[in-house]
Amino acid sequence: MKFVDEATIIVEAGKGGHGCLSFRREKYVPKGGPDGGDGGDGGSVYLEADDALNTLIDYRFQRKHKAENGQPGSGRNCTGTKGDDLVLPVPVGTTVVDMDTHEVLGDLTHAGDRLKVAQGGFHGLGNTRFKSSVNRAPRQTTKGSEGETRNLRLELKVLADVGLLGMPNAGKSTFIRSVSAARPKVADYPFTTLVPNLGVVKVQAHQSFVIADIPGLIEGAAEGAGLGIRFLKHLVRTRLLLHLVDVAPYDESSPADAVRAIEHELEKFSETLANRDRWLVLNKVDMVAEEEREAHCQAIIDDLGWQGPVFRISAISGEGTKDLTQAIMRWIEERAREEKDNPELAEKEAERRRQMDEEARERIQEERDARRAARQNEDDDDDFDDDDYDVEVVYAPE
Repeated sequence: MKFVDEATIIVEAGKGGHGCLSFRREKYVPKGGPDGGDGGDGGSVYLEADDALNTLIDYRFQRKHKAENGQPGSGRNCTGTKGDDLVLPVPVGTTVVDMDTHEVLGDLTHAGDRLKVAQGGFHGLGNTRFKSSVNRAPRQTTKGSEGETRNLRLELKVLADVGLLGMPNAGKSTFIRSVSAARPKVADYPFTTLVPNLGVVKVQAHQSFVIADIPGLIEGAAEGAGLGIRFLKHLVRTRLLLHLVDVAPYDESSPADAVRAIEHELEKFSETLANRDRWLVLNKVDMVAEEEREAHCQAIIDDLGWQGPVFRISAISGEGTKDLTQAIMRWIEERAREEKDNPELAEKEAERRRQMDEEARERIQEERDARRAARQNEDDDDDFDDDDYDVEVVYAPE
């Protein structure tokens, strides 16, 4: 399945049916009164979150969607049939933005959430509606109104509790394979991961959390280097970021410099996201001699001046991963209790997410505009939104 996390569509609600101009005509009733019925309302357009979907690819190829028109009224005071509503299924985690006003219409974050995005037209009135004691034979009707039309942008952001950050080949995909049932591709070359992967980490019975692995960043990603920064938007819904760093890179580069490079790209993408709770995870410690391991890791921490939580793991062997996942679970549950007991804290968290969404949207639009401007003189298709890769979303069996 192809992974598409953004699509633009046009939705058009149905027109309302016209009212009918009719008079009663029956045998032995020479002066029948008006009997024109009303038209039917036009159908509205809804978006509905469906947990069976994980991509917006269907809306890449079919961009225009129209609800059914209402039928006109008829004689004998018959009302026209109402147009059927159009319900478009979208993945859970889809944000809907009006492209003309840049207004965020809604966020579908739970399966079954439904959002009306285009109101159907109102029905026209038949001439029966206009009869009175002084107007026994009205010839007045009204037409049904036009349905609402909107240009929408659908933005999919994966729903996860924890997001992974790091350079390519930092071991993010290996880590998610180690702690969950997800099986993203793992290879010994950069950019093996091309799209986000989700895995459900089951700590114990009735305790689990979702972790998201996004493609690795490199220095200059904000200017389009590597795969760019567009996949960072999938981290705005997470509660916690894990910053994985290879403590023994094959090119003998500085792990601390790698961390600073990612921090710099994160700040350019979204300052709010950069200030998110973030833990440092020193990966591949098994590549360092045991007697030198502690000193080597401490040197990295001192170089960074890191004050937050630090974990030392080996994703490939599983060393330290259990302690890390248990600590994550405790942190998530503690934060959930705090927000439940303190509604003001929950509102602040919601506001932070809205701010991250806005910053991410603006930054991605800037990158898109820059890329399109750079190839104005080329014949290539400038559809920056195309995603021609596979996505894998795997849930751990109970």
